[in-house]
Amino acid sequence: MSRLAKKPIDIPQGVTVEVKDSTVKVKGPKGELTQEFLPYVKIEVEDGKIWVRPNEDQVRRKSDWRKVKMFQGTYWSLVRNMVIGVTEGYKKELEIVGIGYRAQLQGNTLVMNLGYAHPVVYEIPSDVKIEVPAPNRIIVSGIDKQRVGQVAAEIRAFRPPNVYTGKGIRYVGEVVRQKEGKKA
Repeated sequence: MSRLAKKPIDIPQGVTVEVKDSTVKVKGPKGELTQEFLPYVKIEVEDGKIWVRPNEDQVRRKSDWRKVKMFQGTYWSLVRNMVIGVTEGYKKELEIVGIGYRAQLQGNTLVMNLGYAHPVVYEIPSDVKIEVPAPNRIIVSGIDKQRVGQVAAEIRAFRPPNVYTGKGIRYVGEVVRQKEGKKA
């Protein structure tokens, strides 16, 4: 079990948290997030803090405690990510490496030239914002941590870094170990 799950999550000013049955709704200055939870935990809001406690009604035998404690840590992390998302937001930065490789925004689509015979067109989801400050940089931002990471991974999957040349799309700061080519 996560030791962090024993601690409460502080609710910053300007954020409201509603808990109804198995649904948690967090509303803040950047937007609103909703999450459904399984009945393994009880989520309570007390004195400006969110507590994620194990639901002892779900424990029928000793082996069930492991599952209940596992979900307690997972849901604590999900609720904390929701609170951070509606206050600060999340951001992933990608860089494109390669001669002639570039990206540009055209309306609601991201068009990338990645060395293929055709440009790669990616429709931008409505819950995520994409910026292209330079032809070789892409910034994916939003309030949902999972969606931001998923969209960044989908964009990276169009041309992952090549281990021999280093060309492709990579996260900023990602280290790509390059292999040595064939020797004559």
